[in-house]
Amino acid sequence: MDRPTRRPTRRPTRLRPRLPRTRAGRRRLVQAVMAVCVLALAPATWVYGVTGDRLRTTADAPRTEVAVVFGAGLWDGEPSPYLAHRLDAAAKLYHEGRIKVVLVTGDNSRADYDEPDAMRAYLTGHGVPGSRIVTDYAGFDTWDSCVRAKRIFGVDRAVLVSQGFHIRRAVALCQAAGIDSYGVGVDAVHDATWYYGGAREVFAAGKAVLDAVFRPDPRFLGPKEPGVARALADAR
Repeated sequence: MDRPTRRPTRRPTRLRPRLPRTRAGRRRLVQAVMAVCVLALAPATWVYGVTGDRLRTTADAPRTEVAVVFGAGLWDGEPSPYLAHRLDAAAKLYHEGRIKVVLVTGDNSRADYDEPDAMRAYLTGHGVPGSRIVTDYAGFDTWDSCVRAKRIFGVDRAVLVSQGFHIRRAVALCQAAGIDSYGVGVDAVHDATWYYGGAREVFAAGKAVLDAVFRPDPRFLGPKEPGVARALADAR
């Protein structure tokens, strides 16, 4: 009996991109790639251009009434190391007399997650009086925090405190929201979180441009709050 012949198995073909064969086609491809790169980097370029000479250190930050500290996550209910570094810088600015009031802005969208109160507790534990700390419980992102600082808390000028990879975007957005802003970029260990944050900023810059152009209302606006005005009155 004849054995059935085996059909040769076909190896899956690999799809390879076909490059243009003509010189004109290759030129158009290069131009398209360059255009995509320019569009991708344009928002980040805008952020750097807007912030220009507005970055400082804790040693040479301009003396102003208010510092704004942005949330950066909690670990077991306590400020993450990145957030703790921001709060340490704000406490230093206060103790050196460069600011009078600290506005802490973060996420409190659910009962078991409260960034602003954790930030307040950390600052009071480092010698900042509770009467000089104001909490914003609806700082869900940087744009929301900037808009609420201006429209809800009446902040016109501020020193912003965040990590170096985020501070330029924070300054650009608060400037767009109408706050005369300077940024203090806090040093951080270049770990996986730092590299992730830096990479994320490339994409976040695109949203920042849209926020600055279209100026959307924050997720939660609410009525005006006198917390900053009261804290400044207490400081006097």
